[in-house]
Amino acid sequence: MAVTPNFVCGIPGNVSSVLFYNSSESSLEDIWTLWTSTENYIVVQLENGEVWELNQCSRSKREVSLDLAYEYKGNKSIFSCSDGFLYDNTKWNSTVVTQWDLVCDREWLAKLIQPTFMLGVLIGAVIFGDIADRLGRQRVIWFTSAGQFVFGIAVAFTFDYYSFVIVRFLLAMVSSGYLVVAFVYVTEFVGIKARTWASMHVHAFFAVGIMVVALVGFLVRTWWVYQIFLSIATLPFVLCCWMLPETPFWLLSEERYEDAQKVINIMARWNKVSTPCKVSELCSVQQDDLVSGGTGDHDTASTKKHNILDLFCNWHIARRTITVWLIWFTGSLGYYVFSLSSVSLGGNEYLNLFLIGAVELPCYIIACIAMDKLGRRNTLIPFLILSALICVLIMFIPQDFSILIILANMAGKFSIGVAFGLIYLYTAELYPTIVRRSVWIFMPLLIVGIMALLSGILTIMLPETLGKPLTNTLAEATEMGRKKKSSSGKTPPAHSGATLEKIEMFGQETVNTEK
Repeated sequence: MAVTPNFVCGIPGNVSSVLFYNSSESSLEDIWTLWTSTENYIVVQLENGEVWELNQCSRSKREVSLDLAYEYKGNKSIFSCSDGFLYDNTKWNSTVVTQWDLVCDREWLAKLIQPTFMLGVLIGAVIFGDIADRLGRQRVIWFTSAGQFVFGIAVAFTFDYYSFVIVRFLLAMVSSGYLVVAFVYVTEFVGIKARTWASMHVHAFFAVGIMVVALVGFLVRTWWVYQIFLSIATLPFVLCCWMLPETPFWLLSEERYEDAQKVINIMARWNKVSTPCKVSELCSVQQDDLVSGGTGDHDTASTKKHNILDLFCNWHIARRTITVWLIWFTGSLGYYVFSLSSVSLGGNEYLNLFLIGAVELPCYIIACIAMDKLGRRNTLIPFLILSALICVLIMFIPQDFSILIILANMAGKFSIGVAFGLIYLYTAELYPTIVRRSVWIFMPLLIVGIMALLSGILTIMLPETLGKPLTNTLAEATEMGRKKKSSSGKTPPAHSGATLEKIEMFGQETVNTEK
């Protein structure tokens, strides 16, 4: 959408002939295939006999124009590009750069588009993650999915650069919020046995989305048409997402026991379970308390308002939070560095982007197998360290070896893709329900390499979550990973993950055996 094609200053009249080095053509469109550098200039002769030299950000009028020659040693008058710019339309019919002339002294506006979008991604994840904890997962999923369609279409009809950036910022917010909350939604609905594969399905379809973006970009070369096509793809889900129920985990954390029981009954019916579990039995709450909720000390503790400071409530949780944040930073930075830099690797940029998406599919399969066999932590550590090694390797590959650089980038995307995909699920399992959402060419690679190496080492301190139920309180999350002797013989509290594990099991047909 924001690509900058080859361009030169506009001309104040009709062109009769065009000269580029030793090539003479009748129109500018025939010259673009010969354009090799931004230092080049084009010589044009107008119908009135004037001869102009067209550069990218300025133009010169030759004082003496007896003949048309590329080299000229005489006097010239230099003018600004007051007649706009001429763009190479052989690859792209229209981009936001060509539509609003975001070149030369306005080039910084074009460079601001992507950082502004990523800022929206950051803010959206924080805001909608918090709202999802307060108002529920289902409402936020519906609102953000509808926002993706509305703002996505609105971007295509923006009337100037500033409205484009603002609307796209809002689109980034709802898209990021949707992805984060949807992942939590899936995690809380699926039982232990299928949780790994179900969570990776979310990432797999994200990868398919990247491939679709590359395909649509190849087929549609007008930016606003491209935007409409991608936005329409979200419409079917917008029409159906209102049917999704709220997660029983969130309902139980809000003490909405009757609603939780209804959802559990639906899950049992879909999985052909003849005797669905009772919330009153799982949570040690009397049947007559289902409407009013718990009482006494338990009621006071469960209704306590939680905030981000709870992530540092004690040393064990604080150390875990800092490590997880570092892994998230590393995974996100590495993911987008490898993805966004794929266009400039050489060759066909659409094919490069398609392959960047395609390489994620096998990485998620390997991640699923490794996580179930080795555990989350033991899978995350080697792939983070491998990402660091690949970043170092890429820095030592000569720039002339384009194929080797592309392969190394694919390998880097593969390794960081495993780590970035895994950390979504790992974070959801490490924290309880109440807080679960939550100019040098090699400089980006160096940063990713250092952070990936440091993250891989610190991950050793995180506990293993393979085969363990989702925790529901900070106390349970703190106990996770401690020595068995410190917790042996103790009975978990009524609202513990151990009891809620039974709810998860109703998402599987093997519920009676597990129970």
